[in-house]
Amino acid sequence: MGAGSSQEAEFTLVADIPAGTWRLVADCFVLESVDMQFEIFQRKAAGGDVPIVRWDHHFDPSGSPTVVQAYEVTAAGPRVAVAKGDQLIFRYTGTNSTQPTSWFPDGEGANYGGRIPYVDLPH
Repeated sequence: MGAGSSQEAEFTLVADIPAGTWRLVADCFVLESVDMQFEIFQRKAAGGDVPIVRWDHHFDPSGSPTVVQAYEVTAAGPRVAVAKGDQLIFRYTGTNSTQPTSWFPDGEGANYGGRIPYVDLPH
């Protein structure tokens, strides 16, 4: 993920989500120093996005492009009331760097000594 680029993953919501603690595991590879923004929000079917939780973190390279960096955070989020067609969106954005790919998630998990990224919702 380089400066100004982002990726989103969307999930159609089928039930309300209670207020509580959200957990993000985003183990990653870092090729260049970069500030990352991680957001979870509700995209309303009727239009508009509603923020739920957000994390900002600065990453520096480990010295080897094959070394996974562990990243795990939590945040308190409000209750999410769902209407038909609403989606839950996870977006990550690189906010500064000079390379097009400075940060990327560990999609190989334990094969590289990390965890495949995931989000735990309050329950």
